[in-house]
Amino acid sequence: MPKTIDREVELPAEHARNIFGQFDSNLKKIEKELAVSILLRNGHVTVSGESSQVDRAVSLLAMLRTLLERGKPVTDQNITYALTLVNEEERKKLLAADEDIIIHTAQGRPVRPKTIGQEEYADLIRSNMITFGIGPAGTGKTYLAMAMAIRAFRNEEVSRIILTRPAIEAGEKLGFLPGDLQSKIDPYLRPLYDALYDIMGAEAFLKNSEKGLIEVAPLAYMRGRTLDNAFIILDEAQNTTPSQMKMFLTRIGFGSKVVVTGDRTQKDLPSGAVSGLDVAMRVLGRIDGIGFSELTSRDVVRHPLVQKIVEAYEIYEKKASSVHDGKKIRSARRNR
Repeated sequence: MPKTIDREVELPAEHARNIFGQFDSNLKKIEKELAVSILLRNGHVTVSGESSQVDRAVSLLAMLRTLLERGKPVTDQNITYALTLVNEEERKKLLAADEDIIIHTAQGRPVRPKTIGQEEYADLIRSNMITFGIGPAGTGKTYLAMAMAIRAFRNEEVSRIILTRPAIEAGEKLGFLPGDLQSKIDPYLRPLYDALYDIMGAEAFLKNSEKGLIEVAPLAYMRGRTLDNAFIILDEAQNTTPSQMKMFLTRIGFGSKVVVTGDRTQKDLPSGAVSGLDVAMRVLGRIDGIGFSELTSRDVVRHPLVQKIVEAYEIYEKKASSVHDGKKIRSARRNR
């Protein structure tokens, strides 16, 4: 039978209130997930439970205290993520990521990696000419890439920013949308505009856009160009064809940095079509200067419910894939 121990933790009352949450909601979550009991009595916090779980709880409380001392609020989101970290080394990595401020938004809010996966993604962008950021919705692939692009632009590491997406019809026909070609295309590019406005501010964006220093355009507009001294982001790359991806990657000129983002589980290509992102991952995986960051449901930084939705779909798709593979094997055996 596992030995039960008690351990006291030094935690100022104001930090304890923030960590425990309203009506002790955070405290209950920590106790349930780690199978420990946490009591605040006479200004002392006591953690009780099986030895290894108490160690995890104490380490978690220390990490949350450090975040509070840095002026960061303790949220349900960062508690949920912190609970997934299995050892002290991962917690140290998360605290290091928290110190990595990429840029401040127009409102003065710091943009920083919120997970270990995001920190590794940012490091790959810094150290490679081309970086592929692959992962589910909500993992910050595009937003972090945008922050890195604007930082490079402000630091005069590049002279312009180019943002592009394939204009794929996601179950809707462009011809049925009202307006001219530009108004038909704009909805596909709106997420890029939104991120630019948030980080750079509308006025700065419009000023640089008018000068041609920031360009937001469909992928088809990249054909025939050579893109020197630019930070280029290709978003929604799972919707490119292999020829489009090859065309895009061969546009890159001297002094440029490229980030390609995509979610391989959300393709809007015609049935049976091959994704340029899938092909690129197979073809380019061993080339120096090209980095691949594969973010997971652990890196989702939207509402915790989004993380659960992503995980549920991952489980469903793995089961569906194994059933499909099983049917193919049985069919092949019958046809021998």
